[in-house]
Amino acid sequence: MDSVRKLVKDHELHSLGKWILLASLVGLVAGLGAIAFDVVGQSVTRFTLTQFAGYTPLEAAGEHARFDHAEHTFSPWMLVLVVTLGGLVSGVIVYTFAPEAEGHGTDAAIDSFHNKRGKMRARVPLIKTITSAITLGTGGSGGREGPIAQIGAGFGSWLGTTMKLSNRERRIMLAAGMGAGIGAIFRAPLAGAVFAAEILYSDADLEADVLVPAAAASVVAYSVYVQSLPTEIRFIPIFGSQLQHNFVSPLELIAYVALALVLVIVGVMYVKAFYGTQKLFHHLPIVPHVRPAIGAAMAGLIGIGLLHIYDGDQAVLGVLGTGYGSLQVAVTSATNLGIPLLITIALAKIVTTSLTIGSGGSGGVFGPSMVIGGCTGAAVGLAFQSAFPNVVTEPEAFAVVGMAGFFSGIARAPISTIIMVRALTGDYGLLLPTMLVSTSTFVMSHRFRLYQKQAPTRMDSMAHRGDFIVDVLEGLQVKDIYQRDRKVTMIPEGMTVEDIVHRLAYSNQHYFPVINADQKVVGIFSDNDVRAYLYDESIWKLAVARDVMTDNFMSVAPDDDLNTALLRFTSHDLDELPVIDSARPGVLLGMLRRRETIAAYNQRVMELKREAKEEEDVPAS
Repeated sequence: MDSVRKLVKDHELHSLGKWILLASLVGLVAGLGAIAFDVVGQSVTRFTLTQFAGYTPLEAAGEHARFDHAEHTFSPWMLVLVVTLGGLVSGVIVYTFAPEAEGHGTDAAIDSFHNKRGKMRARVPLIKTITSAITLGTGGSGGREGPIAQIGAGFGSWLGTTMKLSNRERRIMLAAGMGAGIGAIFRAPLAGAVFAAEILYSDADLEADVLVPAAAASVVAYSVYVQSLPTEIRFIPIFGSQLQHNFVSPLELIAYVALALVLVIVGVMYVKAFYGTQKLFHHLPIVPHVRPAIGAAMAGLIGIGLLHIYDGDQAVLGVLGTGYGSLQVAVTSATNLGIPLLITIALAKIVTTSLTIGSGGSGGVFGPSMVIGGCTGAAVGLAFQSAFPNVVTEPEAFAVVGMAGFFSGIARAPISTIIMVRALTGDYGLLLPTMLVSTSTFVMSHRFRLYQKQAPTRMDSMAHRGDFIVDVLEGLQVKDIYQRDRKVTMIPEGMTVEDIVHRLAYSNQHYFPVINADQKVVGIFSDNDVRAYLYDESIWKLAVARDVMTDNFMSVAPDDDLNTALLRFTSHDLDELPVIDSARPGVLLGMLRRRETIAAYNQRVMELKREAKEEEDVPAS
């Protein structure tokens, strides 16, 4: 690490080169973290769910099983026991060592970016890796993106702190790590880079500074992660390479608009259920360590209850774990599941995810969102095919579009979600309806968001509060602020200290410009400067203004902006600055006070807020 710090600082790399170097380090660790997370998670599944409950979760076509799953007798009640113990172990580890690792990690990373100067405790990525692998590996309902995002973000934050980077640079490293983790685990480097820049805000804003570092980190993380996969599946999408649906008739757009409406309704249900469950568990009068066990047990009971209702059809167990196996069926052969089962999986997934993660279990919410949106989309597609078979010929296409549209609305990330779903499915024939549905759900879901720590825009983020101040100050000029009619007492450079003392006795001024015979300012002193002479009357008649003044003084011109003025105030801890005519050097026009500058800023901020409110209140024509 010392050699890297030396390389960055001593050789003064070009800014872009520095970012690529640091981001590549973050990507390397994120890629290795994704491999570790995958291996540990599958190990837990093999030696808990498969070994004791006889259950091996269904997988997506492009996923790689790292262990052979021997045949064991399936035991529903043992499944509930394993899920419950997984929640208990995860809860004890999280609340003992790193309580901030509870729940879905993406929100924690977003909160660190906006409100914690990009800082995360170094132990968080390790704890998140272990507890999320236990939660998901034992059948808890959750996704992989939250844990791996927090793993990458945690290392990015640690690297920024270790390298003694600024707060802004550490934030960029954190976001790059988050994108790298996403890009690796989903084998979607472009989506990971855009996700890192887009997920931070809820109102169609982007963190542009993050894009290049996140892209570099995602590429490296992806390249490292795929080396752990067999050659034959390294470059195929997670849901296989056979999803090639086509958009045929413009009439289908009507059905897709209806799909968007349904997705918004289901999205509202998901957000309300998730945070309602979280609030309920936080108010339980028990130690937090056991809350995840209670939530996991309830999720497991729902799973085996549905299994009984649907006569042992294990597709319904997609309500546990990641659920990607059931989603694979929905996007390839939705008719094999049917509308009732698809709706059941979607709604039950909302409940089981809320119980697992909302109770304090460790896991992500992106994976469950894909299952909920995909199954909802498939059900809508089947319904439209039944009513209009000549218009809707491929209900599975609605599943693919539903995956993107659902998460786009509640996560407030339409661009990265469209790219992500394309990468997960390899289906590029549905770009038009995907864009339509994703933008529609984004617009209609603005009051409901899954990531509560998102800031609406950069202006609302603590990370950019200083940028906003600068923007406002640069829009104002000194000539608009200083009082031209205020009388300023100026002191001739030859005036004795005795005369100056008598002059000060009848003045409320604190700063006194010193002028020469041509009436031009040659220096300035404050009343504090004169006090140094008060106790030595012997030099009152000898010392003159030129001896008291500072000739290397700070000043401003009428056309300077207030940001320039404020920098000069703060750099020398001054309360007033002389305003000098730029066309006539040395000619004093007045004095600018610091409090006038701050008052002007506050007034301008209030005007901007009032104008923004008036614009919101004006009805659309």
